[in-house]
Amino acid sequence: MPPPDSVIRLDKVHKRFGPLEVLRGVDLVVPGSSTVAIIGPSGSGKSTLVRCINYLERIQGGSISVGAVTITPQGLAREGRRLSGRDIARYRTGIGMVSQSFNLFPHLTVMGNIIEAPTGVLGWSRRDAIDKAMALLRKVNLEDKANAYPATLSGGQQQRVAIVRSLMMDPKIMLFDEPTSALDPELTGEVLRVIRDLAIGGRTAIIVTHELRFAREVSSHVVFMEGGGIVEEGPPGQVLGDPREPRTRMFIAGIFN
Repeated sequence: MPPPDSVIRLDKVHKRFGPLEVLRGVDLVVPGSSTVAIIGPSGSGKSTLVRCINYLERIQGGSISVGAVTITPQGLAREGRRLSGRDIARYRTGIGMVSQSFNLFPHLTVMGNIIEAPTGVLGWSRRDAIDKAMALLRKVNLEDKANAYPATLSGGQQQRVAIVRSLMMDPKIMLFDEPTSALDPELTGEVLRVIRDLAIGGRTAIIVTHELRFAREVSSHVVFMEGGGIVEEGPPGQVLGDPREPRTRMFIAGIFN
């Protein structure tokens, strides 16, 4: 049984793309206010796992519980009631998602990108949304870019905008899918600082990353995945410092070498 404060629970989750089984019966419990880092080689199912939690991918077996919402192959439900499309949109607003590709709308300014969901989905007034967006932009040193378009920003700036957009509605859960993999090394540090100092902030967080030093610094639990399953999990000092499984040791040695 999961601890009583668990926010996210995966029970025997299966996900296929055609004949390819990407998640093979994954079990995972993420307690409230904890930070879980997921590591592993490309193709191991890490990104698919976080996309399933946000219902960006549908599962073919098992279940995912996120608070009072349960995700099954049949869809989303709360207390036995199937959620509508608008309910699903609201569910997603409670989960901040930051991916490696930024996913900013190129035809909207920075401000337009940030306030699109609060005003369009939740019905905030434009003034309230702008005020909050500016306060967050100041925290990531981008207040002077409010009227700029994404194409004029560096990769690090675009990713910081994407993080601000995710934080607009004070999500209880943050999901990061390799947020620095598309960045030059010199830009990675600034984005990791924003994630550590602003985005995690006591929330429940799952971070898919190859930045093992960062994972050790911020996480309370580390999961190593390969072949659609969990090979090893535990405290960061154990998994990253003294892993039990030979495959985990080989992967970590390859990263640091």
